[in-house]
Amino acid sequence: MSEGDINGPFPIPVSREDQEAWIEAVLATEGVNLPRGALENIAPFIVDPDETLSEHDPDGVRTLKASAVRRIRTDAGDMVVAVVRMHGVGGVLWGHNERISSIWRSVADPTVGRDTERTLTSVRPWTSVGDDGRETCFAALESVAANRDTLIMNCEDAADELKRRDRVRPYDLEEDLVLNGQQDPGMYIAQQVKIEEASERASDGDPSYPDSYWGWMAVRGNNRTQKRQSIFRLTSSEVLSGVPAEKLEREGDEIICDPRDWLPEFSTVLNREFAEADGDELDPTSGSRARRAAAIAVVDAHLVIGTPTPQRLYRIVQMNNRRDHVHPPLEFDALDRSRALGRSVLGMYVAQQVMDEKTAEVLSGLAPIRELPEASADMTVSELRDLRSMRLLQELFPVDPHKRHLLRRALSENPPSQLKSGEINQRARTWSALTSESYPQPWNPRVGQVFSTRAREGIALSGRRLPDLLAAADTDDDAFDELVSYRAAHWLASFGIIEPDRGSLDGQEAIGDGGELIRRSRRTVMNCLQALRYEKSRMMAVGVLKSLAAAMDDGDRRPWRVSGSGKEMPGREMTPLWFDSAFPKDTGTRPRKTVAAAPGLPTTVAVPAPLTSPSPPASSLVASKPARPPAPTLPTAVPVQSKGPATDELDGPAPAPEEPLTLEALMARIEEQIRGLHEASAEIGGLFGRLADQSRAASVDRPVSRQRADATVRLLNQTLSRLRGLPEVLEEMTEPV
Repeated sequence: MSEGDINGPFPIPVSREDQEAWIEAVLATEGVNLPRGALENIAPFIVDPDETLSEHDPDGVRTLKASAVRRIRTDAGDMVVAVVRMHGVGGVLWGHNERISSIWRSVADPTVGRDTERTLTSVRPWTSVGDDGRETCFAALESVAANRDTLIMNCEDAADELKRRDRVRPYDLEEDLVLNGQQDPGMYIAQQVKIEEASERASDGDPSYPDSYWGWMAVRGNNRTQKRQSIFRLTSSEVLSGVPAEKLEREGDEIICDPRDWLPEFSTVLNREFAEADGDELDPTSGSRARRAAAIAVVDAHLVIGTPTPQRLYRIVQMNNRRDHVHPPLEFDALDRSRALGRSVLGMYVAQQVMDEKTAEVLSGLAPIRELPEASADMTVSELRDLRSMRLLQELFPVDPHKRHLLRRALSENPPSQLKSGEINQRARTWSALTSESYPQPWNPRVGQVFSTRAREGIALSGRRLPDLLAAADTDDDAFDELVSYRAAHWLASFGIIEPDRGSLDGQEAIGDGGELIRRSRRTVMNCLQALRYEKSRMMAVGVLKSLAAAMDDGDRRPWRVSGSGKEMPGREMTPLWFDSAFPKDTGTRPRKTVAAAPGLPTTVAVPAPLTSPSPPASSLVASKPARPPAPTLPTAVPVQSKGPATDELDGPAPAPEEPLTLEALMARIEEQIRGLHEASAEIGGLFGRLADQSRAASVDRPVSRQRADATVRLLNQTLSRLRGLPEVLEEMTEPV
């Protein structure tokens, strides 16, 4: 039936015979492998289905016209799409929409199922067992809901969250649809939701509700679907699970589930309302429902009807929608954007056969961690979370050149050798955002920005299990560093102990032990990790890590504080203020005690000796020949109050105490020291160049031992850590602009 034959703008479904003819033609089209039940659900919504069909072939078979079929290729695989005109009320909001994915508890969290709420079950390919007993996969999805109420609640939660996210849009989408109609088609995929709980029986003995529901979920166009249905005064949950009789102007409290029954009546009601409002001026905000909905009575839609790899259908449709949203200024927030980017990478890995489907499902947050081959029955919650997070880390910072190439394609990066800090941070945020799916609450993914550009070479882990690392961290430097570098930030963030620096000069507020608000100092995540690494705090730092892991294993309760020796103090909760006190921020301005305390400013003393960090004997230096010239000595300026030796350990007499300086003299001394530091940094760079030149002349490839280089780099990093805080100290004493 054409729109011209309808008394009003809202189309009445074609006859069931014509619907069946359309279904048969779709199933006969090359590349289509869709369940019949899915087509039976959408057929009433298709307007002028005969217009999409070809003429009969010599065998009397009709298929979809070539103009009504599109074959789309993505990095995750290919799919077949039917181009149709659909009743504007059609389609269902998708809870698995990645733009709102962070509102749900993920099945990748080992604690899901312990009285948790807002949890979506995994979607999986729709399968059917044939007469030969073999299971066949189709181009549709299926999932399970505990009961019909849960199904409805998930739809409503998705709609509510979309409304909140839509507030960032620079225009009113609903008003735009009323005035201009829908300009771009949405994309929909078939999904069957099965109900676990048996339905109550009606008076005639039949079930009150079906045991499963077919719906066409909006892969692209969730906002448009929600706004259209809002204009029609229906909800996605009603389109999916049944429309109340009162909305069809029937008597009683019956729920009509089959769209072949309720859609004709609904369109009839709308056409009558439209006729009654004939001549009224269109009010885009509060006018007649039928008048407001007229521009969206019929919309263009793309229906996913086939794929050669149905087992990857979920990834394929997500990949098709993802690229438009993961880059600003579109509507994904930072957390959902980072998760979507990560899933793009994992989807590409699967399509390129460098990762199996099950592993990708777990890492994407679509399957429990225990389904990983490496997971064992004795693993605790903390170890399961760690297993997934470390696997994600290695997939996003791979050593394998082929995976690096795929990452570059998925994330639009520079060549690996030219990766910049912004691209490294994007990967780090992606790792952090996906890791947070294994925890009760997500954190700001900027917590994960803890890597230098050296991470472009990939990250190789020891492969040791978490309990082994924790047990050895007291004395094993490698175990301790691996825990602090790759676990500590996320663990602390998961309990709200640390968060990324917000960039506010006013700092951040925390609640004190007495309930009062106390302003915290600004500090970065890297500053927090560096504080954990201080050698004098090591036992306490290890104790903190063990306390955090124990809290996870004990139902994600609050972690306990630890003593200076690393022993837990049960009953005393770990808080952000306690952490700041136990592991204070290092600004480079806090003086250190010296053997000979003297008033006045710290002075610098030229020391014509190697760096004072522990140095190996000459025999420990790595050499490619039996004999070689020693590495040149680097003259160093060591601050008296730094980690270098105390003044009484230096050759020669200690400098005499200085008289107190005036403010002007103090500032002049500061400027002099900074100029000296600037010149010294240039001289050190030149000395490195001389070291390289002399090494080449002596045919020595590696003139510095690993132990000596580590000690030197450690001192450089400590110096840089102190210097970073000085601009802020100066700014606080500087007159305003």
